[in-house]
Amino acid sequence: MSSVPDGKKLVRSPSGLRMLPENGAFNSPFSLDEPQWVPDKECPRCMQCDTKFDFIRRKHHCRRCGRCFCDKCCSKKVALPRMCFVDPVRQCAECSLVSQKEMEFYDKQLKVLLAGGTFVVTLGSSEKSETMTCRLSNNHRYLFLDGESHFEVELSRISSMQILTDGTSPGGGTSRASGMLLHYKPMGSQDAQQLRMEAADDKKVASLWLAAMHKVQHCLSVYHAQLKKRKYSCSLETLVQREHNFLLEALHKIRRFL
Repeated sequence: MSSVPDGKKLVRSPSGLRMLPENGAFNSPFSLDEPQWVPDKECPRCMQCDTKFDFIRRKHHCRRCGRCFCDKCCSKKVALPRMCFVDPVRQCAECSLVSQKEMEFYDKQLKVLLAGGTFVVTLGSSEKSETMTCRLSNNHRYLFLDGESHFEVELSRISSMQILTDGTSPGGGTSRASGMLLHYKPMGSQDAQQLRMEAADDKKVASLWLAAMHKVQHCLSVYHAQLKKRKYSCSLETLVQREHNFLLEALHKIRRFL
């Protein structure tokens, strides 16, 4: 079982109070980074209705996108669990709609994932299958699979996810999720591993769990994009620092000859 700490701390940011993991390395893969706010000097007008800001018409920043708006265009305070805010925060009309849709995931699908479902699991190309309970860990970072054996899959190391269907659902509606095919890289390995999960006896619960996992796909794509952005930012900072050190060293050598 993974020994990831669940400790959290209350942090006050310019946008409001946030409840964050004590170690930032253990952020939920569903979480979003706080955006950079558009500087006040760069937004003399509302970025929605083009109203000019003055002493009476003050500017407000949307906590989700960081853009500037007047009070009329950014008056809604909506819960934003993906940024770990304790209280509802000010958001523009466009962002508030997205956040409200995401609340369905946190209120319904996330609870289904945490409760788990029962599946017949096949690892890699093995012909041997095992009935296991699969659930999401409390910190949202792992899939725990428990049966006669136990292993876990880190969500951030999943490279692809495919939902399998069993044709049509009862009543002739759309096809129902019956299983899932994952490709992931185990910790310490660069080789992708395949994991196949098929619904066991309670197909209704398993189908709901798989439908919830389908929602996770979008969150993971955003998470991987954030990681790439951070990596690029760190690389750029390193490059700038090296250039700065090179110039200082060159200046020092020039002074020696003066």
